[in-house]
Amino acid sequence: MKKILFTTLTMMSLSAIGQNVMTPEMLWKLGRVSVLGISTDNKNIVYKVSTPSIEENKSISKTYTIPVTGGNPVEITNYKTLLADKNISPDGKYLVYNEEVKLANVHGKDFYPNLDKSDVQIYDGLDYRHWDSWNEGKFNHVFYKENKDNAIGIDLLKGEPFDSPQKPFGGDEDYIWSPDSKSIFYVAKKKAGTQYAISTNTNIYQYDLATGKTVNKTEENLGYDVAPQFSPMGNLTYLQMQRDGYEADKNDIIVDYNGAKMNLTANWDGTADSFKWSADGKKIYFIAAVDGTKQVFEVNFPANTKIAIRVNQITNGDFDVNEIVALVGTSMIVTRGDMNHAAEIFSYDLKKKSWKQLTNVNSAVYDTLALSKTEKRYVKTTDGKKMLVWVILPPNFDASKKYPTLLYCQGGPQSALTQFYSFRWNFQLMAANGYIVVAPNRRGMPGHGVEWNEKISKDWGGQVMDDYLSAIDDVSKESYVDKNRLGCVGASYGGYSAFYLAGIHNNRFKTFIAHDGVFNTQSMFGTTEEVFFANWDFGGAYWEKDNAAAQKTYTTFNPATLIEKWNAPILIFQGGKDFRVPIGQGQEAFQAAQLRGIKSRFVYFPEENHWVLKPQNAQVWQKEFFKWLKETL
Repeated sequence: MKKILFTTLTMMSLSAIGQNVMTPEMLWKLGRVSVLGISTDNKNIVYKVSTPSIEENKSISKTYTIPVTGGNPVEITNYKTLLADKNISPDGKYLVYNEEVKLANVHGKDFYPNLDKSDVQIYDGLDYRHWDSWNEGKFNHVFYKENKDNAIGIDLLKGEPFDSPQKPFGGDEDYIWSPDSKSIFYVAKKKAGTQYAISTNTNIYQYDLATGKTVNKTEENLGYDVAPQFSPMGNLTYLQMQRDGYEADKNDIIVDYNGAKMNLTANWDGTADSFKWSADGKKIYFIAAVDGTKQVFEVNFPANTKIAIRVNQITNGDFDVNEIVALVGTSMIVTRGDMNHAAEIFSYDLKKKSWKQLTNVNSAVYDTLALSKTEKRYVKTTDGKKMLVWVILPPNFDASKKYPTLLYCQGGPQSALTQFYSFRWNFQLMAANGYIVVAPNRRGMPGHGVEWNEKISKDWGGQVMDDYLSAIDDVSKESYVDKNRLGCVGASYGGYSAFYLAGIHNNRFKTFIAHDGVFNTQSMFGTTEEVFFANWDFGGAYWEKDNAAAQKTYTTFNPATLIEKWNAPILIFQGGKDFRVPIGQGQEAFQAAQLRGIKSRFVYFPEENHWVLKPQNAQVWQKEFFKWLKETL
């Protein structure tokens, strides 16, 4: 009797625990896992867990090791002794590193030393600001020196006003040693000022230590050349986009084999992400978006054989493989997550095709939660295509009830909408607050073929808008969707989408939320820092009157021209240091809404860029997001 009673109480307790749902506070207490590497003996994974502290408004990090076969993690304080240092030359003689150097005059006091209290900045070309930082005449340069104390470094780009690593996000992955330790290969876009702002033409350069000479190894290609690696056989391998100015071009894997450039993925209808060679040099494993997820693929390297090149998908499921960390024996160490779980470290057995979760940083939290349910749905578009739509249902979903529903508009515009886990646009959190989320893989997303991905360029307000409406209209047919409580939310291009749909939605939506969205395509072209993006996706400049594609962008596809049709409340978030979609976009939209008498709110983050990164600011963002939905939906 006691055992039965205990069991009943235990089940009731577990049931009660399972009714908890994700909250903004809980979301920002989750640990964020990042892998630092595999120990030199291939026995342990070294990884970092960063946990945001809302009270201290910063993240606190701890480092751990865990066996590659699984086991208990051990906290460590000095991890560098466990890992091979890629920046030390293979022969151990030299160290490569990067430092920022001052090369150009920008400030008033640079030009006029006696006016040292002036705060003037003077520029003769574009690239005067990038992402969230102003150009102060400093450039990242690659150096090398003897691997001993007090050695003097040699600047590989001495006097050149170019960056390597690339700004704003490049790191030491932008430079590597050759296997013979005689050369350093590095990535740089050797353009300055206005030419820098209108081009994506990065190249991979080889610096010879003996002669001090530099050779451009990818001079023939006009687009991105990045992520250099060497195969086990010593072949330079990298990722390449072919068209200059197109940041979302098809990404191919190139191998430099005996002086010939072999494109291993040329005939594959997809775009590659990060990659890693197999130990025997016979194949490359890489990550790519496919059907609303990110999976591992493999492509064989035929070398001088007559074997045909084939690309095969080797993992499958409703999750994202975010990073291939290492290959250990027959296992692949990766990070993996989904819409209900932040990334953890997993092992995938390449022979048995089986998964093993190695870390459980956040498992104790998720075990207490009722999770949302994600469903794949395929919707027919207005031009007869089949479109994948993710539908995220609230925890403890009851099909007999009606739920308010949000159309989620992805940014990019050419970024994959997969099983990602965001700490801001978090579908699990939206669903936990009682909303159904409809997330369409509309035109302009990798994972559905190159043609699908490219259809959005120069057509921002065209077919893609029909795709959005097809998705929400199809899901709205379900009895559990409250058709009188539909909202539309999105950031970046998704913010543009919210602004644009606000003028054409024909009373579908009751409220809108736009974060750092493009409101006025003309002023966007005139103020964004990476002009190549606007040149390509907008079709050209607004003053090109004979350019039909461009003129359509600045008139028909310009949300600012539809303001008189806005008829629903709108919340506008804007980062003060967002130079990609500058502050004027949010200001213009808010001012127009206010002057038209539309209920609207402007939430401004002076020190945030295109994202919201500080823990307390992120909490304000979440509270304002859900407060607005409660007020208007």
